[in-house]
Amino acid sequence: MSAEKISIAIVDDHTLFRSGLASLLDEFDEIEILFEGTNGQDLQTKIKNQPDVDLILMDINMPVMDGFAATKWIKEYHPNVNVLALSMLEDEKAIIGMLRAGASGYMLKESTPNELLTAIKTVTEKGFFVNDLVSGRLLVALKDGDAKPIFSARELTFLQHCSTEHTYKEIAELMNVSHRTVDNYRESLFAKLNIRSRTGLVVYGIKNGLIVI
Repeated sequence: MSAEKISIAIVDDHTLFRSGLASLLDEFDEIEILFEGTNGQDLQTKIKNQPDVDLILMDINMPVMDGFAATKWIKEYHPNVNVLALSMLEDEKAIIGMLRAGASGYMLKESTPNELLTAIKTVTEKGFFVNDLVSGRLLVALKDGDAKPIFSARELTFLQHCSTEHTYKEIAELMNVSHRTVDNYRESLFAKLNIRSRTGLVVYGIKNGLIVI
């Protein structure tokens, strides 16, 4: 008996990329492409006829309605549909913005079809995908609810600020501390969580309810 297929929608304003990606993914037995959209507004129209989609591959920069607005809309009106952001560059600000909007992870457009398939399966099974931004230990903690580390009130405040567009210098000013102190907060969280990036911190904060969206 064959496994149930994962129903996918692809939303991207670049026709050649979108069609090419659809053709590549169509080669996998596990995937079923339900529809393609050119932007968030087009997605709103088409999902009315295909509400059973499991996951949307969402471009970030699109005209009319971009990936941020489209993802927020999806999570409001179709909360059970997962969104996997597609990004040209590893732009930390854009990725954090998509995570705040409700995306379950992101993939670079230069990724291979097999890497994308792995991400799709991971999101479908675990509810999120963060590639190498976090360690295996954190993935286990997020999945199984292992004992959480203890954070200071200032570290939690810093973590909340990390989910905004503020630079570390601006965060230091908002918290009325020195830039060095903010560096200490960041390094402390990196050490406690075994994470290597600001995006990884935001993923952890959102998944564990430490960051208020």
